[in-house]
Amino acid sequence: MIRILALLLALCAAGPALAQTAAPPPFTDRGQLSASELEFRAALKGERISGRVSIPDQQAANLIQPEGLDWRGFHNRTLAWIAGIAVLGMGGLLALFFLVRGRIRIAGGWSGHTLQRFSLLERANHWMVATSFLILGLTGLNLTFGRHLLLPVIGPVAFTALTQAGKYAHNFLAFPFTLGIVVMLLLWARDNVPEKADLAWLKQAGGLMGHGHPGAGRFNAGQKTVFWLTVFGGGIVAASGYVLIFPFSVTDIGGQQLAYIVHGVLAALMFAAMLAHIYIGSVGMEGAFDAMGTGQVDYNWAKEHHDRWVEAQVTKARQTVTPRDAKAAGAD
Repeated sequence: MIRILALLLALCAAGPALAQTAAPPPFTDRGQLSASELEFRAALKGERISGRVSIPDQQAANLIQPEGLDWRGFHNRTLAWIAGIAVLGMGGLLALFFLVRGRIRIAGGWSGHTLQRFSLLERANHWMVATSFLILGLTGLNLTFGRHLLLPVIGPVAFTALTQAGKYAHNFLAFPFTLGIVVMLLLWARDNVPEKADLAWLKQAGGLMGHGHPGAGRFNAGQKTVFWLTVFGGGIVAASGYVLIFPFSVTDIGGQQLAYIVHGVLAALMFAAMLAHIYIGSVGMEGAFDAMGTGQVDYNWAKEHHDRWVEAQVTKARQTVTPRDAKAAGAD
């Protein structure tokens, strides 16, 4: 009996040392799971561990929520890969396109005559949506990449202040962005209805790689694509963003995580697509920026890119000229 008791005491004394030796390695990366955590997740079998709380927020009763580990992996790795490939890939393609094609010039040169393309209301609403979207996109990218790219450069104090200000801007600018999409839909939906002529434009890639320009109305097939992407994609991004701004108002934690996934992926893809839109409307095409800059576009530019719209504008102008005006113009 004495020998048995001595053996048991020896085993008890050696237990902590053996446990310490066999303990799994600590976390070296946020996305890496230790052996003990893998065992724990397998034991849970996807079930939550909940308790009871006396406060109104019943979400606080969730002690363990296994789906949160999957969400963390998506946030730390998957979303970063999607956003990085989309944004950097689009930037690389645009740089290559500029090197190959160069700036698209007005084939007939500047005519010196202009046409009114967009009204003050249309331009103001466009810039409200564009400015809001750019700030929303940049602050969103900061939430994904900031701690890896900005934090080592500007330090924790400046990064904290910048990120906090960006988070406030991200939340509040969601409202003018949504309003602008609604106004944009009311202003331009009629002119962006797909038509048979759009197929010819798409077959020629809008004349971007050649020297000819396919016919188009007020908006060509490329602009219609951007419009509907902004309306539907922006609408989904806004809706999922409001779910995140007002947490647990319409869904539980699982819905919150799904809203974040939809919001992050779609926003990254939209940001990449809008880079192409910004490129064409600025350095990529001569005369294009004037449409949203002053609202007036050169006649030759309009004739090359929107010939059917120009014909409709000229016909409308002729119908509004009275005989007295025509006689006075002839005398001049």
